[in-house]
Order: sequence, then structure tokens, then C-alpha cells
Amino acid sequence: MISAVDTNILLDVFLPDKRFAEQSARLLKVAYDEGALLICEIVYAELVPQFSDRHTLDSALATLNISISPSSPDIAFLAGERWGLYRKAGGARKRIITDFLIGAHATIKAERFLTRDRGLYKSYFAELVILS
Repeated sequence: MISAVDTNILLDVFLPDKRFAEQSARLLKVAYDEGALLICEIVYAELVPQFSDRHTLDSALATLNISISPSSPDIAFLAGERWGLYRKAGGARKRIITDFLIGAHATIKAERFLTRDRGLYKSYFAELVILS
């Protein structure tokens, strides 16, 4: 089973977050034991500021056996569609397109998604199986 991983799960483990580190590490282990872990370039970019250099980041991802999976026009199109729905919904707009690119990537490239951000992804990517 292929599991896409959101930035928040990895930051919980890498920083570590006192409240969520243990739970996120457990989710990663379950997903790893059941298949492959992957992230998109956007998650990779969001991780960069937390590491002193590229080698350290790449080593941390390699330790968890996490692959970087490239995006595609299909992913960008799906993200744009869902972003459009979000923008048309009105109200306060606190989300940015990157959230939708991450969700679209998980939808197309993985069988499930590890995240703590269930609300957005359940609302705009209902087809995603979320492990949280």
C-alpha cells in the first residue's frame, strides 16, 4: 500500500513535537510496515527550513525510506479544480494552493494519506483515505 505523507506528520517526528511526535511516529511505522511512503516536492520544500542543509534532510527522509514523487499536469489540474471550489465557497480563505497540490498528489499517487489536517482534505478530497 502506498501512503503519501503530509508535512505536519514529518515535522512532528523531525522536530519533535511534544504533543504529536509519538502518534505521528506510530502512523509512519504502520504505513511503512504496510507498504511505501512518499511525499511530493511541496512537502519536501516545506521541510527544507527545518534542516541545516540538503544532505541532512535527504538523510532524514532516507532513514524513513520516504521517496519523493513528482507532480504532473493531472495533479495540477485536480488541485486547481478543488482550489476553485474552495475559493467559490466564500468565507474566510486561510488556505493556499499548496495545500490543494499536496491533496491532489496524494489522491493520484497514493492509496492513503497521513495527515493531522483532516478537515480540509475530507472536505475537498473526499476520495482520500486518511490515516490520522
